[in-house]
Amino acid sequence: MVRSTVQVWMSALGVALLLLVVGSVTGLLPGQVMRVDSGSMAPTVAAGDLLVVERGSGPVGRRDVVAVPHPGTGALLVKRVVALGGEQVALADGMLVVDGEVVCEPAIDPSRLDGVWFGPVTVPAGEVFLMGDDRGSSIDSRVFGTVPATEVVGLVRVRVWPAPGRLPADDC
Repeated sequence: MVRSTVQVWMSALGVALLLLVVGSVTGLLPGQVMRVDSGSMAPTVAAGDLLVVERGSGPVGRRDVVAVPHPGTGALLVKRVVALGGEQVALADGMLVVDGEVVCEPAIDPSRLDGVWFGPVTVPAGEVFLMGDDRGSSIDSRVFGTVPATEVVGLVRVRVWPAPGRLPADDC
């Protein structure tokens, strides 16, 4: 009798986990677990990390880490919002400049980008400009252009594996 009760509970748990995984992957749940395939967001997020994408989490702001579909392949990318609609964005000798002001970015080592110049580009209304934290290896808005804010799948604030918890703060 005890054995059959344990088997029923284990079966129920297995079904519940399966439904949870299917619901997450298909987008039926407000959170979606995704695996990061590249190191373009290092040191904030590493290749192989499992992250939670908070779907429908509201409007995005500058510095938010978000998931968006790649414009060419549709695969989910994790990038940082560095400029919003109406703002002018540039890289000047490796430093991020938005509307003529250098932006404080504690996760970025500008010496790795010494001599890198880009822009300035004005972000169209309703769109966002995305970059990876590892600017030297990131394929981002400098390559594929701005992304409509409506195409942002959700915010990424939590890592599930290998070090569970909130992503490091990008405060200055």
